[in-house]
Amino acid sequence: MSASPENVVATTASTTPNPRVIIKTNLGEIEVELYTGLAPLTVANFLQYVDDNFYDGTIFHRVMDNFMIQGGGMGPDMKEKPTRPAIKNEAGNGVLNTRGTIAMARTMDVDSATSQFFINVIDNSFLNHSGNSPQEFGYCVFGKVVQGLEVVDKIKTVATHSLGMNQNVPVTPVVIQSIRRKR
Repeated sequence: MSASPENVVATTASTTPNPRVIIKTNLGEIEVELYTGLAPLTVANFLQYVDDNFYDGTIFHRVMDNFMIQGGGMGPDMKEKPTRPAIKNEAGNGVLNTRGTIAMARTMDVDSATSQFFINVIDNSFLNHSGNSPQEFGYCVFGKVVQGLEVVDKIKTVATHSLGMNQNVPVTPVVIQSIRRKR
């Protein structure tokens, strides 16, 4: 039996590897695999920012050694960059906030994520989806560090201070020089 175009498309789609990006920082590179099948809206949103070179020159502006490193929205001057509209929270996808996963940052509004993301430096089960109330909804994991976790560990231990209303700001900026697709 020969393969029909429908079978070829289905086979190709099911075997297409997840996209990967390289987060290049002034402290090293982090390679992240993105979970397109589990968080399609979130991955599409993140990749649009990547393709627009939005993240170039932003910083990891919130760094907590026993929690996470957060970036993707502020410049070294701690001014927030303008973003596209917020996306629907896909935290109910079953992926947990474990060490090395990347998730979308948001406000208390469940569906408020735009460009900012964080990488969990420990297992943060309290961030997992556990229900549909705003307090239980959780934070959408959309990928995992596959190389460069030692860079994440280096970032999480930098000296921090309070800067205006912002806490846990690195004393010396941790700059996201670029985020680019690897595949």
